[in-house]
Parts: sequence; C-alpha cells; structure tokens
Amino acid sequence: MTAPDAGRGIWDMEETRTFTGLPRDTFRILHVSTGNVCRSPITERLTRHALANRLGDPLWGGVVVESAGTWGHEGAPMEANAEAVLADFGADASGFTGRELLDEHVIMADLVLTATRDHRAQVISMGHSAGLRTFTLKEFTRLVRAIDPTTLPPLEDGMVDRARALVRAAAALRGWLLAPTAEADEVYDPYGAPLTFFRSIGEEIHQALDPVVTALTGVPART
Repeated sequence: MTAPDAGRGIWDMEETRTFTGLPRDTFRILHVSTGNVCRSPITERLTRHALANRLGDPLWGGVVVESAGTWGHEGAPMEANAEAVLADFGADASGFTGRELLDEHVIMADLVLTATRDHRAQVISMGHSAGLRTFTLKEFTRLVRAIDPTTLPPLEDGMVDRARALVRAAAALRGWLLAPTAEADEVYDPYGAPLTFFRSIGEEIHQALDPVVTALTGVPART
C-alpha cells in the first residue's frame, strides 16, 4: 500500500467528518474487542491514563478515547478483574458502561485499534473507508516503532495534526512491515479467567500502548 492511497483514505474520512457535522479539531481513538467488558475497557482507560500522564491535560489536546464491542454487552459494567487491573496502573475505571459496536462509532473514529485480527476484519467489513485507519493494537505498535518521530508534526502544531499524520504513516507502512507470526498481533480474551491472567493481559496492553502514546504526544512516560 502506498502513501498516496493512505492519504486519500484519510481525506475521504475527513469528508465524512464534515458531512456529519463533527468538529475537525478532535481526534477520536476507538478500541474494539468482543464484549466491551474486558480488553477494550482496559485499553480505553489505560490510553486515557497514559495521555494524562504525559500531557497533564484532562482534554489531552483534543483526543477522545472510546471503546465498543463487536458483540458488545450494551450497558454492562466492566468486569471486576478488569477494574482491578486498571487499579494496578492507577487508572480510573469509574463510570464505564459497555457498548455494542455501531456504524456511527466507526464513522466517527480517526483510529480504530482492535484486540485481534478478527475484530479488525469485522470493523473493516462495516465499510466507511475504515481499512486505512483500522489496525490491531499490536500491529499499530509495530508500525509506530518504525516511524521516525521527527517526520511527524511537532506537538506545538497541535496533537490532532500529529495524530492524523501518525495514522497515515502507519497505513503506508502496513504492507511492508509484517508480523513475525499471526499470533503476534493478537491480545487474547481474559473473560472468565483468574485475576493473574487479567493482569498479564493488562501488562501486555500497557506495553503495546506505551510507544503509541509516546508517538502521539512526543512525550515519553513519566518515571
């Protein structure tokens, strides 16, 4: 896939944003798993926590972070073990309710990060020019690691512009930087598993998010 194709996909999405009346000064990240009670809530809240950790701004420079599930438990609370994992990281689990993935969620998203390849395929099958802005979380991490941060707009120019440039760059690299194994891009479902397994999944998600949030913000995690 070439960089011009990636740019055209983002341009098409921008037309949709204008048509639906969405503001151009926000960047929406949508995390997707199956039930939206374990993996995607953990990823959503860890992303928010990491952005706040780096920027110290409750609005995170115009970034909106949400989640939904392909078989989402609409209105359901987060799994208790998922809440415990978030507490381990000092992240806020309050006020969460599960959502079923809808067309409108995909239309509004600038970046969709899924737990597995199957979730990615389901999002892309919904249409809405989603292919160029939908990745598994680990796939996006791998691509982001290969992007020279000096080629991205500086944070002073606005985090939204930087985030959109990051997605375009990742989309352009996707066909050239493949996973070493099919399983390398998967985050496995801890639903029904003991807390120890939830914690291992939480750490896996945390490690995958760290370079992504650093690339988005240009700021490394605080130690």
